[in-house]
Amino acid sequence: MHNSQNRTPYLDELISYVKNKTLAFHTPGHQQGKGAPKKFADFIGMKALEADITQILGMDDIHQPRGIIKEAQELAAEAYGADYSYFLINGSSSGNQAMILSVCNPGDEIIMPRNAHKSATGALILSGVRPVYIQPEFDPEMHVDHTISTEKLEKTLKKHPNAKAVFVVSPTYYGATADLRTIAKLSHKYGKAFLVDEAWGPHLHFHPDLPVSAMDAGANLSVNSTHKLISGFSQSSMLHLKGKRVDRGRLEGVLKIFLSTSPCSLLVASLDVARMQMATHGRELLTKTIALANHAREEINKIPGLKVFGKEIIGKPGVHDFDSTRLPITAKELGYTGYEVEKILRRHYNIQIEMSDLFNVVALITIGHSEKEIKKLIDVFKKFASSKFKNGSEKSHLFLKRLKKAVELPPHPPQRMTPREAFVAEFKTLNFKDSAGRICSEIVTPYPPGIPILCPGEEITREIIDYLKMELEAGIKIQGPVDPSMKTIRVVR
Repeated sequence: MHNSQNRTPYLDELISYVKNKTLAFHTPGHQQGKGAPKKFADFIGMKALEADITQILGMDDIHQPRGIIKEAQELAAEAYGADYSYFLINGSSSGNQAMILSVCNPGDEIIMPRNAHKSATGALILSGVRPVYIQPEFDPEMHVDHTISTEKLEKTLKKHPNAKAVFVVSPTYYGATADLRTIAKLSHKYGKAFLVDEAWGPHLHFHPDLPVSAMDAGANLSVNSTHKLISGFSQSSMLHLKGKRVDRGRLEGVLKIFLSTSPCSLLVASLDVARMQMATHGRELLTKTIALANHAREEINKIPGLKVFGKEIIGKPGVHDFDSTRLPITAKELGYTGYEVEKILRRHYNIQIEMSDLFNVVALITIGHSEKEIKKLIDVFKKFASSKFKNGSEKSHLFLKRLKKAVELPPHPPQRMTPREAFVAEFKTLNFKDSAGRICSEIVTPYPPGIPILCPGEEITREIIDYLKMELEAGIKIQGPVDPSMKTIRVVR
């Protein structure tokens, strides 16, 4: 990597501004902490408040970068192997939406997996684009969807020759990655732009033992959540562009719509330094991270009743490779749902994992972890497996016994209208249990992982009603609908 990767142009200018003690008559209103409530200032520190500025003279304009942001984005493009990189301060959700709106117009088709993040559904609503869904590969042991198969993709490409793009999620929340190189070749063979929601892969490019990154595999656009697994602040992400299939002017025009006109300087600075850290020390940091994750996986797998999935799932349908920094753990043999494991770890051991679902929890091992934290994680799972908790475990035992551990995700529902048509249509509120056969007008998303089980325009099926009833009983949280309890739902009138 070029020596210039040691540079942090944005952070350096921000430090300089704070040190100069310039008398400020600009936003934000707390005036670099002088007007902030003491309780808040004492908690986060005056240094952070002093650095909370936005687009003023010398700090460049994220909508039309000509100075330090331009330089920082050029360094990011070099580091990630892209032609152009763009800083996002609205998270990868805005990146997914920008990717889709930059290549598709209202009425166009886009090929995408049905387990895409809800932000992609949001892009369909905003754009009027018509999704052509591909069923991802289901894993009955983990009870999760992985990625799409290349065979299904090629059949879909032949059936929908006018589709503008192929949109893929890789890695998934659980660590599975798609065969990106083959998908890139297929997409380009059929004349499509290839877009990758790589929110969970900001680290992949920087270590040879990790799955191939989207940019290295031939994607035209990809999004990385710099905050998820490396050192960016929450909400900070990057969007990368490579090749000539996507019009750069259109992309930049779309980004101007989605990006805030008051970007937080702390988020932008964190993108600058996260890139520098990965470009200059990523390989050594990730070597340690991978070793810690593999050690945790090996030790937790020795505990009776627990199972941590890893590279052994490579070769399963929809699993071309696996990100070993992810620890998907199931305690279903001990009679616990994933939701209950998460609560027990937090309430009894003061450990918070990344997410839980019906059967699994997912722990992330990152560059911020050390042997000390990994040892505690292993020790806690040993204690957990040998303990019996009264707060719901008996209920979970009976619940999982009733499921017979063989429950399957419901078939994805038929699409009757485009997401936009259904979302803006006149609606009627019904009891959810009586809504089978009606067209949903809301996004219904178990969260995490943030994958909609119902999208606007899809027919509500009896299988989905029964499945959601079961998930709610198990403790799932629903985002999206007006009534998150799912007693009622809005349908197209």
